[in-house]
Amino acid sequence: MNRASLTIALLATVSLAGAARAGVTVTYEAPGVENTTATLTGAQGVETFNSLSPGLQSFTSNFGTPGGAITGQYSDVTIRTADEFGGAGGTNFASADSNDPITLTLTDTNNSGGVTYFGFWLSALDAGNFLTLSENGTQIFSFDPTTVLNAIGGNPAYFGNPSDGGADGGEPFVFVNFFSTTTFNQVTFTETIPGNGYESDNHTVAEGFNQIVGTPVGLPEPASWALMIAGFGGVGAMLRHRQRSAAFA
Repeated sequence: MNRASLTIALLATVSLAGAARAGVTVTYEAPGVENTTATLTGAQGVETFNSLSPGLQSFTSNFGTPGGAITGQYSDVTIRTADEFGGAGGTNFASADSNDPITLTLTDTNNSGGVTYFGFWLSALDAGNFLTLSENGTQIFSFDPTTVLNAIGGNPAYFGNPSDGGADGGEPFVFVNFFSTTTFNQVTFTETIPGNGYESDNHTVAEGFNQIVGTPVGLPEPASWALMIAGFGGVGAMLRHRQRSAAFA
């Protein structure tokens, strides 16, 4: 593919990515907060992973919702005991290994419109931690980890595991909220850096929310992305993988 064709293809991809962000607001909580501060409505609950044995597994969770109103089918989750990379409150956490994404498929048995909120404690954030929200197989949102890093990178209070005495001080730990104007029924966690993991905990779901809380994460407009891509002069610089130790120096 020549450069002109490549640029056109990239700009088309960027436009679609911008459109996919429509209707989803991402915010982050204060340093050290490991659960959402949002006032949620309808059926709601949290999966802490504390009742599960360590190891790679698939399982069903009802998030503690009354009558199991919301259930989630987890696939390919590595449950780990608390260490420097995760474990809110010093307990179990979930990890997606590189090239083996976690898929969470949600079902709302209340027939009240479905899930519009998802939040989780994002621990040991690295540049390979990507998340997508989908509805019936159609992606409605894609989360780039660098948006959070850009927002909190200048605040040392976010770096280091607050549940492990500040261990792993080179990486951020932050609770992230996703507020959507439309429903979604699948969440996918993907780690793209070989040898790394996508660590998370306190997966929170809800049918609705009263208001958006937390500090909004700025998402670049498609036009801004177009200028950035043009400046790269190709995809080589965009696709280079950096090791975790250097990603957030």
